[in-house]
Amino acid sequence: MRALLPIVIVLVLVGAIVLMKAAQIGKVMRAGKAAEAAGPPPEVVATALATEATWEATLPAVGSVETAKGVALSVEVPGVVSALRFESGAVVKKGDVLLELESNVERSQLQAAVARRTLAASNLARKEKLLASGTIAIAELESDQAALKTAEADAAALQAQIARKTLRAPFAGKLGIRAVNLGQYLSPGTTVTTLETSDTQFVDFTLPQQLLGEVAIGNPVRIRNGGGARDGGVAATADGAIVATVDGAIVAIDPTVDPVTRSLRLRADVPDKEKKLRPGMFVEVSVVLPKKHAVISVPITAIVHASYGDSLFVVEPGETGKIARQQFVRTGETRGDFVAVEQGLTPGQEVVVSGAFKLRNNAKVAVNNDVKPAASVAPQPENR
Repeated sequence: MRALLPIVIVLVLVGAIVLMKAAQIGKVMRAGKAAEAAGPPPEVVATALATEATWEATLPAVGSVETAKGVALSVEVPGVVSALRFESGAVVKKGDVLLELESNVERSQLQAAVARRTLAASNLARKEKLLASGTIAIAELESDQAALKTAEADAAALQAQIARKTLRAPFAGKLGIRAVNLGQYLSPGTTVTTLETSDTQFVDFTLPQQLLGEVAIGNPVRIRNGGGARDGGVAATADGAIVATVDGAIVAIDPTVDPVTRSLRLRADVPDKEKKLRPGMFVEVSVVLPKKHAVISVPITAIVHASYGDSLFVVEPGETGKIARQQFVRTGETRGDFVAVEQGLTPGQEVVVSGAFKLRNNAKVAVNNDVKPAASVAPQPENR
């Protein structure tokens, strides 16, 4: 008995430990089954209501900026550059002298022509007095009149030749980069620089031929240069380039349709007093139509994009709280931070606008609109 007593004590202790561990494991398993039955905790999301709004109808397109007046300035006659009176990028007025070619020979010839003209005028004045007294024949007077006209024509021709060696700005605008240097020999047609007007720009764009009946001369357009704020917002990039939206109007419609693309070419006149557009720039064009239409709009952050279609999550009451039900929709045009839903949604439905990426169909949600992102139909992002 004394030999068996230690063995009995050890068995009792082992059994007690096994029972205690079994109880703990059973408790954990029951807790796990309860958690599994209850499901995952609700996800915190922000929501907004789908609203019915009236939007103006627009036709989107892309185009490029063309200068209203722009020329490549060049010389008409050969010569050596004797004076440069402009700098690259300078703003000039109409008639400002930009460049002069060496014209010493022509100026000397002009002095001689002016002297001959003066002498011819004096001879003609004397002959007119002599003719009045009957001393000379009228043929001598006519000869002197012809000599004076010849001298005047020679002087005018030399003046015109000297003027052709002086390059002037044909209109007011901004010059481009200077392409010649002092002392350089220029042949006729050599480009000196470019001159662009800066107050008004043209924007050329195309639309499909099916939209021919929708547009007309005078239709307003909104031009956005592809990198700035939408709908009137103004911003600037790190290098100071202005990016913004400007307004204009259609001034010309090409009478013919391109037989290859079946598209119609249009031109918009865009006043650009603030110098927001540059010739050659790619721009987004929105032709504003006179009619308006009703849409159901939601913040664009509510849309979940996928290869099989766009969807959003509608918040609805569930058995133990609110749930998010995934709903497939068909989206339309956008306005600022909002997108129009053409199919799959009704006004007044509550949709998830923040946190949708972490949801699944019929997931439990907890709504906290304190963190809802701001949205505007005409956003004006802060210039960072």
